[in-house]
Amino acid sequence: MDTREIKSIIEALLFTWGDPLSIEDISDVIELDINTVNNIVCEMIDDFNFSRRGIQIVQVNNKYQLSTRPEHFEWIKKLCTPRVNKTLSNAALETLSIIAYKQPITKAEIEIIRGVKCDKALNTLIEKNLVKEIGRLDKTGKPIIYGTTDDFLRCFGLSTLEALPTLDENIIEEDLDNTK
Repeated sequence: MDTREIKSIIEALLFTWGDPLSIEDISDVIELDINTVNNIVCEMIDDFNFSRRGIQIVQVNNKYQLSTRPEHFEWIKKLCTPRVNKTLSNAALETLSIIAYKQPITKAEIEIIRGVKCDKALNTLIEKNLVKEIGRLDKTGKPIIYGTTDDFLRCFGLSTLEALPTLDENIIEEDLDNTK
């Protein structure tokens, strides 16, 4: 198989699968070593970007997925039927940001940071598949610990959690002092 054919197969796999697909899975399907597949996917990303195609390959937590280009949103929006898109409340956004930066974290720890209950916000985030239960702590009551999902990364255009903006703890402390 030549490289052109392999690229064509990978594109078909990404298109058909829809969800993010790991290099390992692609490698297993087309029966090539992981390094070769990784190099080809990187070439494809460059090719798609260079030729300004309507779709792009995006990386989400070491997995790859086809996506439309964000700059084409206005045209795609005209084609799609409007859907009711409920935005996240401020409480849900605060809860999500705490989980994103402090994960793994328990509900009690979130509530200590926020200073209020977070049941409703947490349930909303779980329903929207932005947050998930990732286990339980090995202590009294075995509290559930939460973390973000790949959908969180996709929604916020992040490839990994390390891509989150860094927080300046000094600014946060100053903001807290100013609200007192």
